Amino acid sequence: MAEITAALVKELREMTGLGMMECKKALAEAGGDLKKAEELLRIKSGAKAGKAAGRVAAEGVIGAYLSADARLGALVELNCETDFVAKNDDFAGFAQSLAQLAAEKDPADAAALAALPGVEAQRQGLVQKIGENITIRRLARMQAGGKLAQYVHGGRIGVLVDYEGSDDAGKDVAMHVSFSKPAYLAKSDVPADVVARERGILDARAKESGKPAEIVAKMVEGGLNKFLAEISLLGQPFVKDDKQTVEKMLAARKSRVLGFRFLVVGEGIEKKKSDFAAEVAAMTR
Repeated sequence: MAEITAALVKELREMTGLGMMECKKALAEAGGDLKKAEELLRIKSGAKAGKAAGRVAAEGVIGAYLSADARLGALVELNCETDFVAKNDDFAGFAQSLAQLAAEKDPADAAALAALPGVEAQRQGLVQKIGENITIRRLARMQAGGKLAQYVHGGRIGVLVDYEGSDDAGKDVAMHVSFSKPAYLAKSDVPADVVARERGILDARAKESGKPAEIVAKMVEGGLNKFLAEISLLGQPFVKDDKQTVEKMLAARKSRVLGFRFLVVGEGIEKKKSDFAAEVAAMTR
């Protein structure tokens, strides 16, 4: 059995938002398996999967580019150390130029983008001028099957939507994605293993209710349908009118979405937290 370390307990707490003792007990029951422990807690308490309080912390901007014909677009996440630098015009301009390069040169990933001629020299020059570490972290590029709508929220969330039909519908969907951050386009796109895992959690939780088997089955199916709607774009309540789903909004405007991509600054990066008083005390010892 894996050792139940304080770091492991902390990670589970951040994933579930539950108390230290609950997390420690679940890890012990799961033999130190973090994923299994999360499932146990979700079954017992209904804790939401993937909740990661304080996980997103890195600073930076999303550079965005859209071609004049709206057929080619790209997003690039450029990170820095402080929010102050993220608002710097030279930093933002570099991010925009990287997005255009990503669209036009089609690099395989951020490393390939950074390796393009002149990019590293620009990055180093900016580091020397600004005085902070600057990294090119991620990119997303789209070649439209229809045409592209682009939306950038506060410089920190960038969205591209490939759509057919109404331009207003395309723009509204891009705005919706920035708010709701769906993982998939439609319910049918959700991988079988994700569905199976959620079904297992819902089934175990429903059985604990002590209700008859036929009621349990209905509870599971209802919960699963709700889960699939929440994580898929077309099934989500439309952000401008939650009385209808995105799918129904699109149908009313004779439009459809072919695909989408989005980037959120700092997503998945844990910012190091410092205790200033402890650091001062350590220096005086």
